[in-house]
Amino acid sequence: MSQPANPDLRLGTAAGRGTLLAAVLASGMAFLDSTIVTVALPKLGAELGATTAGLQWTVNGYMLTLAAFVLLGGALGDRFGRRRVFLVGVLWFAAASVLCGLALSIEWLIAARVLQGVGAALLTPASLALLQASFRPDHRGRAIGAWSGLSGVSTAIGPFVGGWLIDSVSWRWIFLINVPLAVAVVFAALRWVPESRATSTGRFDIGGALLGALGLAGVTYALIEGPVHGVRSVAVWVAAAAGVGAATAFVLLERRRGDRAMLPPRLFSSRLFSVLNIYTVAVYAALTGQGFFFAVHLQNVAGYTALETGIATLPMTLLLLVGSARAGALATRIGPRLPLTVGPAVAAVGILLLRPIGPGADYWIHVLPGVLLFGAGLTLLVAPLTASVLGAVEDRYAGVASGVNNAAARAAGLLAVAALPLLVGLSGTAYEVPTELAAAYRSAMVWCAGLMLAGAVLAGIFVRRPAGTTAGRAPEGPTG
Repeated sequence: MSQPANPDLRLGTAAGRGTLLAAVLASGMAFLDSTIVTVALPKLGAELGATTAGLQWTVNGYMLTLAAFVLLGGALGDRFGRRRVFLVGVLWFAAASVLCGLALSIEWLIAARVLQGVGAALLTPASLALLQASFRPDHRGRAIGAWSGLSGVSTAIGPFVGGWLIDSVSWRWIFLINVPLAVAVVFAALRWVPESRATSTGRFDIGGALLGALGLAGVTYALIEGPVHGVRSVAVWVAAAAGVGAATAFVLLERRRGDRAMLPPRLFSSRLFSVLNIYTVAVYAALTGQGFFFAVHLQNVAGYTALETGIATLPMTLLLLVGSARAGALATRIGPRLPLTVGPAVAAVGILLLRPIGPGADYWIHVLPGVLLFGAGLTLLVAPLTASVLGAVEDRYAGVASGVNNAAARAAGLLAVAALPLLVGLSGTAYEVPTELAAAYRSAMVWCAGLMLAGAVLAGIFVRRPAGTTAGRAPEGPTG
């Protein structure tokens, strides 16, 4: 195996800008598809005759394979070359996007979304690992901060772009737009991105990947299909048992395989890395759950169009664009504890301000204040979280560490979308009935705010700057 490329890229050079462009466009494409679909749910649900479970699977089919295989995607990049795996993921993602855009039934769309998630699992960890492995240490923090901010913008702008496409053309174009983006990514990657890989030996942990996927799939099926088939359904109980059993077997297998595992236990010798991934589960469950309910609620209860729903989130986009790099620099200077504590607390207040939205809600009075606070909270936490996760492990584990954190975020979103409708009593076609959806939405916002506050408490208690860490250097572990 060849050694990793020398990390000598600078942000001010053509190669540095081109590498950052490729990483941002690709990860943004994947992140955008995580949010853009939520705005389309009412329209595609009506056109394809979907129930609430169908809408959940449209979101979760993508997040299931993304969460299940993103660890394997990071390991593949470390082993065979991060740029190579990155390009395969981009092309796979674009092909699956075309299948999504051509879907003639909800089952077809769900199957295509499952395939799309596999492509995202290959390109997402590789995009961040490319920055970690390619940029000079003194430029790396700024590059990661820019990646976090711009990728976060693509996530936030997804509902706006999706709303315009849905109202002006068709919901199908929210998927077909990925094709020209993929062409631009491939050009930039081939032109500017250096190849890098980590020295490794042994076989791939295919068993771990399959057990992880089965665990997530079983639990997700039980949560989504339980209200449809009833709690006495044999299929639901079998799926739940299989999911829990597979998840348990996954943990045991990874411990036995040690450094050869897809999820090396050595990573969790850093308490900071462990805490940050638990933190990620809490805040991303809240973020995804809020997004799932908010877009549908604005259209089916408040009477907004798809475009108006997208525009409603634009202030959050602007906050992420302006503030993410600064938040990353602040965390590097003072440590991650304060931004990771204050961020989710502010976001929780924003969520609670959005809770009372009802029919005919005035945007400036009832929507904007909550969106601003929610966006400010996300701006404080996104870049510091990303930089802290990578700073908590050795550089040679960059791809796997990125994969672990992405898996935690996607699994959290997956379980939130599966569990929240069950917790708040939303099933069947109740999302089309304003009174039933409104009651479920208000309950869901309480759950999401609670998860954000749990993240704030976790960061406040357990996240510390390690002894000996100086300003300008990312923290590598906890103290105290």
